[in-house]
Amino acid sequence: MKKADFIDLVAKKAGLTKKDASVAVNSVVDSICESLCAGKDVSFIGFGSFNVVEKAAREGKIPGSDKTYKTAASKSVKFKVGKNLKDAVAAKSCKSSKCAKK
Repeated sequence: MKKADFIDLVAKKAGLTKKDASVAVNSVVDSICESLCAGKDVSFIGFGSFNVVEKAAREGKIPGSDKTYKTAASKSVKFKVGKNLKDAVAAKSCKSSKCAKK
C-alpha cells in the first residue's frame, strides 16, 4: 500500500476529507520522526514500538576476494511488533481496531 492509498483509507475510516487525513497522517509520521531523532522511543501498546539503535563500526569482506572494507558506526531504527498486531496478522483477522486495542 502506498502513502496515498493509506491516506484514502484513513479518510474513509475517520470520516475526514482527504486533505485533513493527509495532514493527520503526515503529522503522525513527522512526530514519530522527531521523537526518534531526539532519542525518544515511540510505543503504541498492542501495535508495536520504534527504537533507535546504535550500530558499531565493523569490518566486512567482499565475497569472492580477500578484500575487506570498513563501515562507520551509525544509528538505525528498529520496529518491534506488538502482541495484538502479531496475533491479528497471524489469524488474518485485522478488523477495526483489534490491532491497537484488546
